[in-house]
This record gives sequence, structure tokens and C-alpha cells, in this order.
Amino acid sequence: MASAPDFTAQPQVANGASELLGAVFGPLGAHVRSAVGVAVLPLDAPVELELVVEANAAAF
Repeated sequence: MASAPDFTAQPQVANGASELLGAVFGPLGAHVRSAVGVAVLPLDAPVELELVVEANAAAF
């Protein structure tokens, strides 16, 4: 996420995305993540999320 050099709460900001995945997918939304801060993102976006999703028909 785009943030000032002295901002260190990136993991707390990323909690919103983690909570959304849990609310939408329940236990299937369990995941790992990392949260980092940078000076600027492409197109001046405040946050960039990258997801790698594996759909397994047996899980549904």
C-alpha cells in the first residue's frame, strides 16, 4: 500500500481484505498474506491486492 515512510500499520490496513475473504468464503477463505508499504503504486492507487486462487469443485 502507498504510505509515508514512518507509517507501520500496513498489516492492520490489510486486515480489511482478510476479513472480507473470510466473510465471503468462510473457511475456504483461509489464506496467507504479506503487507508492505511503498512510496507510490501504479496509477497512484492507494492499495494493490494480488490474489492467486485455486478453484476445486470438490470443495464446493
